[in-house]
Amino acid sequence: MKVWETEIFGRKLIIEHGKMAKQAHGSILLKYGKSAILVTATASKEAKEGIDFLPLTVEFQEKFYAVGKIPGGFLKREGRPSSEAILSSRLIDRPIRPLFPKDFHNDIQVIVTAFSMDNDDSIETWGITGASFALNLSPIPFEGMVAGVRLGYVDEKFVVFPTQEELKNSRMDIVVAGTKEAITMVEGESLEVSEDEMVKALLYAHEAIKQIIEFQEKVVSEFNIEKWEVISPEIPEGFVEDFEKLINDEELEKRILVKGKKDRDDALDSYRKELLEEFQTKYVEKWDNENYEKYKKFLYESFDEKIKKLMRKMIIEKNIRADGRKIDEIRPITCEIGLFEKTHGSALFTRGETQSLGVVTLGEPMDVQIIDTVFEEGERRFMLHYNFPPFSTGEVKGLRLSRREIGHGHLAERALKNMLPTEEEFPYIIRIVSEILESNGSSSMATVCSGSLALMDAGVPIPKHVAGVAMGLIFEDEKFVVLTDILGMEDHLGDMDFKVTGTRDGITAFQMDVKVAGVNEEVLKEALERARVARLHILDIMYNTISEPKKELSPYAPLIKTTKIPIDKISEVIGPGGRVIKGIHKDFDVEISIDDETGLTKVSGHNVQNIDNAIKYIESLIKEVKEGEVFEGKVSRIENYGLFVEIIPGKLGLLHMSNLGKDAKELLKSIKIGDIMKVEIISIDDNGRIQLKKFGEKTAERKNHRRKNYQRPEEKNDHKKNAE
Repeated sequence: MKVWETEIFGRKLIIEHGKMAKQAHGSILLKYGKSAILVTATASKEAKEGIDFLPLTVEFQEKFYAVGKIPGGFLKREGRPSSEAILSSRLIDRPIRPLFPKDFHNDIQVIVTAFSMDNDDSIETWGITGASFALNLSPIPFEGMVAGVRLGYVDEKFVVFPTQEELKNSRMDIVVAGTKEAITMVEGESLEVSEDEMVKALLYAHEAIKQIIEFQEKVVSEFNIEKWEVISPEIPEGFVEDFEKLINDEELEKRILVKGKKDRDDALDSYRKELLEEFQTKYVEKWDNENYEKYKKFLYESFDEKIKKLMRKMIIEKNIRADGRKIDEIRPITCEIGLFEKTHGSALFTRGETQSLGVVTLGEPMDVQIIDTVFEEGERRFMLHYNFPPFSTGEVKGLRLSRREIGHGHLAERALKNMLPTEEEFPYIIRIVSEILESNGSSSMATVCSGSLALMDAGVPIPKHVAGVAMGLIFEDEKFVVLTDILGMEDHLGDMDFKVTGTRDGITAFQMDVKVAGVNEEVLKEALERARVARLHILDIMYNTISEPKKELSPYAPLIKTTKIPIDKISEVIGPGGRVIKGIHKDFDVEISIDDETGLTKVSGHNVQNIDNAIKYIESLIKEVKEGEVFEGKVSRIENYGLFVEIIPGKLGLLHMSNLGKDAKELLKSIKIGDIMKVEIISIDDNGRIQLKKFGEKTAERKNHRRKNYQRPEEKNDHKKNAE
């Protein structure tokens, strides 16, 4: 066993090797602050037949014991991963995936298991560094070292691995990953920071990444790991070259420039088919049928590589894109709102061949999402769910929720969440669902736009629209071109996918994945500035569609009103065993939710008069009455010694017959339950019991004096009931 230790970013970083999980191909125990994760890397010895991609899976295992909790539910054990665990897995996967050799197709599994977890330590981010350690200390081929940091921006200063308390005051919360040479991934949110501030943040984060990699290099240098050989496939000499002789660049370029995704794909597929038939005809004797079938897949790869090179050449040398646009041109955009009768808010955002239907549903307090994970527990009042059905790309697949859908939805949620009103301003639970109806590039950014439009259509009082755009990059021979609003093809064949969301005043969310090492400050500045210009163009179109939230909610939305009650009065509203609040539910046909920490009380229902009456009743329960106050009260009980009068809803006082005035006995006989009487408070004792007199009558002081130390048993019981 070996242990390495260093002080970094104000906390102790410890790496242990050779103690745990020794049968994995690579494993380390990483401790940072109070947190600890075991990171293992294993791979199959051989690739499966017919695999031409990287079969890598990354799992972040959240263990409830890591935070001293027992899982909820009947089984009391961890089940399927939470959304937070899936997002952490994606966070680790994205920066390590490009560092495996191109021809390595063995199954690879990286598992990060949280043994001890303190959210101040951002241990899921350390999973990136841990994965790099485990892979570099294993025989699995892995080209380079990568590390990740979490960055905050507090009081105009950047903070690496901020605490949760610091994040409350931070204008930025981003995770940045990279190699020693360049940034490779960014994911996060911000409070309308400027493009200049974002560039500075990324450069600052990269310097921190370099510190971690230097420590990583020191550790790995103490080992002499023999890596598995990557065997590149052997292709008969001249086989691919003969095929490439048949490709006509002018014809291929013409087909790349065909308008429309499906028509373009059909044109390219048709040309490839023609070339394969011509190849078989011309070289039928040179390459027999057995060899042709065996190596045909390399002809497909060659054709795809030719498309990639030609598309990139067209952009670099001619500024021509696949759909004929200029490099900074956005596809045509249309926006519609209020598409459906029964939904609370809806919007259709179409940009070129990408289309998102955003639907907002406003819920009652009972619709809040309960969160119980190792990352977070509590309630969430805003949710955004993203669906990517196979018909959106003209395919036939099973309908199941993928990790990609969770990741895209999370990015859009982060983009919009800081624009939402507080719970006091707007007491509704808010859910947005984005249905991707058509896709050809950056459906997550279309989701941000449709979501913002739908929020305003639903009457949610957001102060500004939020829009998003995806940028691309082509890097060739020290030249680079930044592309605005990339197509799916440009994303797949390009060197960067760079998503930026924000308002007219700044950036609200950010995501970047880079495939090359040349992304420097110049590239970042140009990409962010071009994204800002594009975002403003999109926002103008959105504001022309709807410039501010609708003043009225949908008639199908639930009705919710709020009031605030003192925390020490909550028990009076709830009552013994919940009797009082249950009575309000039943009597007024409403639902009531009370926040124990703030006293914010939400009353929801389907009849505004009932809600108003329920709030009035609740406020009366906590109203402090004083001696000398006069009320128009309602007689609720009649006893032989006096009346019980409800002076305000839920609050009774005793009007003793001695305080009814002259002819009290006769008057007592004539009064009926429900009669209205004008009464005045004489006194309130320590137990809250109220003594009344008929307004205008003198108080029977002598009698009351005698009653101070004596009450009839039935009166005591009545007061007890009244107090309860």
